Amino acid sequence: MAQLVIDIGNTFTKLAVFNGNELLFAEHYEAPDGELLQSLINQYTIQKAIVSSVKKDVPLWLVSLQERVKVMLFSRDMATGIRNHYRTPHTLGLDRLVGVMSARHLYPGTYNLVIDAGTCITYDGVDAEGNYFGGSISPGLNMRYRAMNHYTAGLPLVQADELFNRLYGDDTLTAMQSGVQNGMLYEVQGFIQSYLQQAGSLNIILTGGDAVFLDTVLKNSIFAGYIKLEPYLVLKGLNAAIQEHND
Repeated sequence: MAQLVIDIGNTFTKLAVFNGNELLFAEHYEAPDGELLQSLINQYTIQKAIVSSVKKDVPLWLVSLQERVKVMLFSRDMATGIRNHYRTPHTLGLDRLVGVMSARHLYPGTYNLVIDAGTCITYDGVDAEGNYFGGSISPGLNMRYRAMNHYTAGLPLVQADELFNRLYGDDTLTAMQSGVQNGMLYEVQGFIQSYLQQAGSLNIILTGGDAVFLDTVLKNSIFAGYIKLEPYLVLKGLNAAIQEHND
């Protein structure tokens, strides 16, 4: 019997279908609807689902889903294996908590640094014993470009370029690409270096919508051997939670 996993983020809602630990389907949507969910329910014979959301509002499609299948809402006490030392645990985003829980589930017995490159970039480390002390949040790739366009009178809205590999730009467009993309790269490398100095050795787990971009720009760095690309990290963590807490 397959299970439906739903991660409601700031920009997209990610849907996945698992049969046990086997990923059968994964896609992201700006706004899924009841017809789509019913199609997945019918196609994969889904009888249970788990939902994690960073938003406070409950979408209408989720109310409709609860009438069709058994729905479990992920909560902080379901993060098994994690000792959460966050000073305000009730404010910790569920996506960040699921991320470190999933990292520990996939790579037990080691220090894991989860870098989730989505609307924002988050950095969250969990040590080999499952201790989580906190993390960092900074603007994501597209947010940086949009902020420069929004808060200035003369800077255009520029798109990211995965092939850009120059130290500096020689016009406004490439100067912005240099500032945003090199700046983000230096930031990521700085965090990794700091965690490496603290932990000695670690897995660098890249996830989120811009994970492939980060993987591309880091592939020739000294950290390449530490990197694990896990685009479905949060979905896998939610899947582990629904299996562990299934009654």
